[in-house]
Amino acid sequence: MNSDAKNTRALKTPLSSNALLGAATLLVAGAMQTLTFSPFNLWWLGPVSVLLILLVTVPLAPEKLFRAGWLTGLGLFGSGASWVYVSISEHGNTAIPIAVLLTVLFVAGLALFHGLAFWFWGKLAKDSPARRLILFPAIWILGDWLRGWLLTGFPWLYLGTAHTDGPLAGLAPLTGVHGITFWIAATGAALYGGWWLLKRPKPVAAGVTLFVALIPWLVAPAMNRVDWTDLSEDPITFAAMQGNIPQQIKWDPEFLKDQIVTYLGMTEDHWDTDLILWPETAIPIPQDQAGKIIDHISAELGDNSTLITGIPWYGFSDRIEDFTFHNSIMAIGNGEGIYHKQKLVPFGEYVPLQSVLRGLIGFFDLPMSDFSRGPEWQDPLKANGVNVMPFICYEVAYPDFVAFNARGAGLLLTISNDGWFGDSIGPLQHLQIARMRALETGRYMLRGTNNGVTAIINNRGELTETIPQFERATLTGEVFTATGSTPYMQTGSWPVLTLAVILIVFVRERIIPPVSASGS
Repeated sequence: MNSDAKNTRALKTPLSSNALLGAATLLVAGAMQTLTFSPFNLWWLGPVSVLLILLVTVPLAPEKLFRAGWLTGLGLFGSGASWVYVSISEHGNTAIPIAVLLTVLFVAGLALFHGLAFWFWGKLAKDSPARRLILFPAIWILGDWLRGWLLTGFPWLYLGTAHTDGPLAGLAPLTGVHGITFWIAATGAALYGGWWLLKRPKPVAAGVTLFVALIPWLVAPAMNRVDWTDLSEDPITFAAMQGNIPQQIKWDPEFLKDQIVTYLGMTEDHWDTDLILWPETAIPIPQDQAGKIIDHISAELGDNSTLITGIPWYGFSDRIEDFTFHNSIMAIGNGEGIYHKQKLVPFGEYVPLQSVLRGLIGFFDLPMSDFSRGPEWQDPLKANGVNVMPFICYEVAYPDFVAFNARGAGLLLTISNDGWFGDSIGPLQHLQIARMRALETGRYMLRGTNNGVTAIINNRGELTETIPQFERATLTGEVFTATGSTPYMQTGSWPVLTLAVILIVFVRERIIPPVSASGS
């Protein structure tokens, strides 16, 4: 038995020796990460969760790590993303047993990303505890990155997002959410490493390890006071209407006129506001049928006012050389432009393998689930001469996508209809994600939703005005445009991803020589 295998065996605890206890710990550790996000906001559980995961996994044989990663993911997504059940069952007209089965399959499928990452971790680190600890943050980040784009991606529940109100928030304009996640994972690894070194015993090395891991926690709060972008001195008056239209009638032809009348009525006292925002598909008919409504809005708006609204778009697309539907947003009045959503939600906005799945169950026939993806490289909307970059619903969850598109914009804007997820934690997580995007880009993020939370988010990711969920109300306030770029807007996540790759290459090949694997 080589020395690394001996060290690994020496680190065994009841958590790693008892299979049932270890499995339960991993499920709990994954679920603890959900508690770091809104509405719980227990960000300090992030490193604790990582420490628990490592207490179970570092002593395990490499071939057992896939299962360990999958159980961790199962705990995370089972607690943090099972809100999809609401849209499948309540709004998808799907029988409860089938809705439960689809939710379980969704959660179990997402957990495979963690399983794959941990499997790769075992292949690289083999039995070396030192390698495992050093590589863990890199593997975690690469797993998150893979999950963010593969099969359209699910960039949700990144550990770093929890720090919109946490001490690492100051890193967001520098490294983005992945950089924050990296340091959370590194802190958990350092806590484990300090305990391991003390057992050897190497108190000096343990102290240095813990000190290095604490540096970002000490520096980041000061970085949060740095102004990376310049805000205009002149405010823009802003109003957003939250109609709280029940999802059950959203696409019912008998109620379409009532919805439009609702938003027109809510806007009656605000036509002279600089920027007015209606939520996703607030006009629930395609633009080619909504000419009279658009003309009425144009006539009511003040000379210097712009109304931006979600609206389906139907027309001929030169890109696909056919007529198509888009989930879109357009500017009316003293503004111009239309933006077509690029990041579509599977089953909610399009159905994969629809020739096979359409008609099987209600969930595969949701209203307006036949949208096409919008083209890349779309220009921002114009509102009173200001470039406003819009993101429709799910798009705001993609950190690099938002950072890149924010470069030419003075304001960011996101519209959504979180009514699909009812009174679950999903919409509150969605709001927190939008706050992280504002932090990363140093720009105001204006959020308009059908049933909450409609909000003004300032350039530091702080909520300045909000409308609570499930209320019909109008939000008013002032916003400021921004110029300049944060470092993260210029580089995206590539520095963090590059660091992860460097760690993998040099730790494996240079710093710690390869050793042969042995079971444990």
